[in-house]
Amino acid sequence: QVQLVESGGGLVQAGGSLRLSCVVSGRTFSSFAMGWFRQAPGKERELVTSVTRTGGLTTYADSVKGRFTMSRDNAKNTVYLQMNSLKPEDTAVYYCAVRAGYELRSGSEASVYWGQGTQVTVSA
Repeated sequence: QVQLVESGGGLVQAGGSLRLSCVVSGRTFSSFAMGWFRQAPGKERELVTSVTRTGGLTTYADSVKGRFTMSRDNAKNTVYLQMNSLKPEDTAVYYCAVRAGYELRSGSEASVYWGQGTQVTVSA
């Protein structure tokens, strides 16, 4: 059974930084495409960033380009989201997701597994 456990959310002032972590267990880590999504109150879930299973292509939402960076540590079965220059509009619940497939785009694909979510709040 695939499990994802997230950590690292919290409250930060605008301009600050946070790093989210997601530990994945239950299946070979390198077999997954991975991504981070977020959902703000009253809004639809949106893709923040994703990387293909092979690691050959990483995409970012336009709203976070140049500020957020996703990385992975295969030895620790962990994927990270480094968030810099945070803005109040980044406030949301952030979800880690993996997919047993080549890529992860919408989160609505088959074989997607989700973390429990972690709250990120950015104050003005």
